[in-house]
Amino acid sequence: MTEQITALVTGANRGLGRQFATELVARGAKVYAGARRPETVDLPGAIPVQLDITDPESVRRAASIANDVKVLVNNAGVYTGADLLTGSIEDIRLEMETHYFGTLNTTREFVPIIEKNGGGSILNVLSVLSWYHAPAVGAYAAAKAAGWAMTDALRTELAPKGIHVASLHVGYMDTDMASFVPADQKTDPAVVAKMALDGLLAGQSEILADDLTRQVKAGLSTANS
Repeated sequence: MTEQITALVTGANRGLGRQFATELVARGAKVYAGARRPETVDLPGAIPVQLDITDPESVRRAASIANDVKVLVNNAGVYTGADLLTGSIEDIRLEMETHYFGTLNTTREFVPIIEKNGGGSILNVLSVLSWYHAPAVGAYAAAKAAGWAMTDALRTELAPKGIHVASLHVGYMDTDMASFVPADQKTDPAVVAKMALDGLLAGQSEILADDLTRQVKAGLSTANS
């Protein structure tokens, strides 16, 4: 890293978000670690910031604190396990409010900050389920698919402002969210975080973090043939 990066990571108190913050600190970055309960952030070198991406006022407060950010990692997420026909509408709405509207609102607040600071990057943490829409995880897949479309649109819109927008797509990781998945089917989130940041800072548009994701993406062009 040739110059210090100032970054905000949402959902940075555990799982992949914590690994993003850890890796950024290790690279010499100034890191704001956003979490709904900032007291749960226990990473040395990171600056805890109260941030609930589903609460616009919370996002505005965080933006007023982290006003030197050049890199935004939209990592915060939720998984309810709701399917679209029988799942709770409240759960389905929570998935969309978090992965789509929450991510979008956070981006809207931080774009002027990143632009003011001379440009930078935004990484949206998505999923292999952006493209593979299994009925059992319909709510999550629909929200991540919406996040993919949003990311593509923002990439084009923000390029003239000097802001690079990338997406991370990954399958199961060894985090609390995937605690029900056998260990041999999960990827180490520390490896994913390092790969994603390498890709982001190299200017990649999409980072595909595991073989499953690469296979699913490669199959998109033939899925409807």
